[in-house]
Amino acid sequence: MSSDLPDYYFRVRENGAFVFRVNAENQQRRVEMDQIAVVNLRKGEIKPQGDRQLSDRDMEVIQNWMVERQALLSHRDIDDIHRAVDYLNTTAHWAQSKATDDQLEAVTDALLLAMHDLRTVLARKKADRLLKAGK
Repeated sequence: MSSDLPDYYFRVRENGAFVFRVNAENQQRRVEMDQIAVVNLRKGEIKPQGDRQLSDRDMEVIQNWMVERQALLSHRDIDDIHRAVDYLNTTAHWAQSKATDDQLEAVTDALLLAMHDLRTVLARKKADRLLKAGK
């Protein structure tokens, strides 16, 4: 394993991470990871592990990670939406040029309902934005 290990490791979980301090400077030259905190991104919480006191450096590293992680997740969200647009275009091409009647029968109702729902939400949100801009 590389000797250039970071001082902290974040084991990502659904709504945050477990935070570990990495120590490779021991007699056995083994990597030790000591859990120091739990992060909840949704609530913006940092909870020290057990009765541990987090140092100013610990807090700074964790808060920086939280900002970077939120930015990454936000980027992934919009990237997923751009991919959905691509999938819709691919689906339209498939339906027009390749799909059999049986395949279309299997997916048409679900697609029409999903697209209707999406159109309704998008139209309402656009109207809300236009009303706000007009005020």
